[in-house]
Formats: sequence, C-alpha cells, structure tokens
Amino acid sequence: MNFFQAIILAIAQGVSELFPISSVAHSVIIPYLFGWKLSPFFLKTNFLEFVVMMHIGTTISLIVYFRKDWKKILKSLFNKKTSKRDLALIVIGTIPAIILGAIFEQTITNAFSDVIVASIFLIFNGLLLFFGEQTKKRGNKSIEDLKGWQALVIGCFQSLALIPGFSRSGSSITAGFWMGLSNEESARFSMLLSTPMVAGAATLEIPKLIKNHVPGLLSLSLIGGIVAGLAAFLSVYILMHWFNHKKNNTMLPFAIYCIVIGIGVLASKAI
Repeated sequence: MNFFQAIILAIAQGVSELFPISSVAHSVIIPYLFGWKLSPFFLKTNFLEFVVMMHIGTTISLIVYFRKDWKKILKSLFNKKTSKRDLALIVIGTIPAIILGAIFEQTITNAFSDVIVASIFLIFNGLLLFFGEQTKKRGNKSIEDLKGWQALVIGCFQSLALIPGFSRSGSSITAGFWMGLSNEESARFSMLLSTPMVAGAATLEIPKLIKNHVPGLLSLSLIGGIVAGLAAFLSVYILMHWFNHKKNNTMLPFAIYCIVIGIGVLASKAI
C-alpha cells in the first residue's frame, strides 16, 4: 500500500464510518474501483495496523465533537444525584452488537466481504434508508425519553453493520426514527452508540497489531489515523448540521448514493 492509497482509504473510512453509507462496503469497493491489487496476505496481516489507527482517529473525533455529552456521562458516574439514564441507554444499545459481533463477525466478514456481495447489501442499505424514513413516526422525542427496550431495538439494528454493505449509523438512525426520536436526536444517539463500538473494535485488535507489527508501516498508519480522524470530524459536523436543519428526506441523498454505487459496481462486474 502506497501513500496515495493510504490517504484515499483513510478519507473513505472517516466519511463512510459516520455517514450512513457503510465503511466496510467502501473498504471493499474502493480498491476495486481504483484497480488496486492489494495482496490477500497484506490485507490479512499488515493492513491491521492501518485499520486500528483509522478507528482510533475516528474515535477521538467522535469524543471531541460530542465532548459535552461524554463529559456529562462521565460526571454522572461520580455523582449519585445525577441521572445516569444516558449512560444506561448507551450500554443497553451497545449490548446486541457486542454479543452478535463476538459470535458472528468473523464468519460474516469472511463469507460476504467481496465486491459483488458488498454492492448488493449496499443497495439494500439504500432501500432501508429510503423506506425507513418514509415509514417513520413524526418524532419529537429526545434520547432521555427512550425506554430501555427501544434502545435495545436501536442496538439490534446497529448490528446490521456486521454485514458488509449495511451502515452502522444508517441502521441505528433509521431505528431511532421508528422509536419516535427527532431527526437530530436520532443522529446524536447513533453517534454516541458508535463511539464505544469503534473504540472497542480498535482495542480488540491492538494485541494482534503488537504481534503482527510490520517495521515501516507505523508512519503510514499514523498518517492514516490522522486523516481518518479529520475526515470523521468534518463528516460528523456536516451530518449533525444536516439533521438539525433538515426535517424531511434527510436520508434521501444517502439512499440514492448507496443504490447508485451498488448498481454501478454490479453493472461494471457484469460487463
């Protein structure tokens, strides 16, 4: 992997991890579109360090952007009089992805992480975004209004991201719509749920990173982490601004993008 490839992948990771367009699908589709011949050995071993750094960069960006929320949550841990409801809802919403990820993630990733299948599920992701918003409630709830079971449902939908092509944020935001959250609150809860998941993914891979560390790859990985972090911060800023000011058809551009890209890649493979 050269410098140009690292920058492109880092930007794509930072954007697609938070925009509802599936970072896993883009990690499969982008090398195909650019005609990169990345060896299976490199992707299985050496690429790990780069992925971990990108996840760390994305996590830092989410924590910085939602620092007020996380500061409030952390303070609640040390103050008996402060409500811990936000923390409890995040924990509940995170449980499904942790359990299902531990059981199925490797099997699903190995079975479905090819460009054709990723494109097919990217199309399904677009359809979920489109029809999910069309059938949503007229939401006006805040995160604090959620019940425990509703947070669990949102967490279950977040787990769809285990399938390459489905977006973590797209699935959880759509479920938030169905649970009656307002546009901005659904996006905010999705981002708060994403933070421990992205951080956890990086943390779980660190022992493998130490074991498989490749001399000379660290500097490229650090650059990738910084670029992914900057792209993620800009993405979450744009996304939250979009959801705060747009009340209707908030998911339509992302739905169209996913469907068009998915169909386009499938068409190119058929030619």
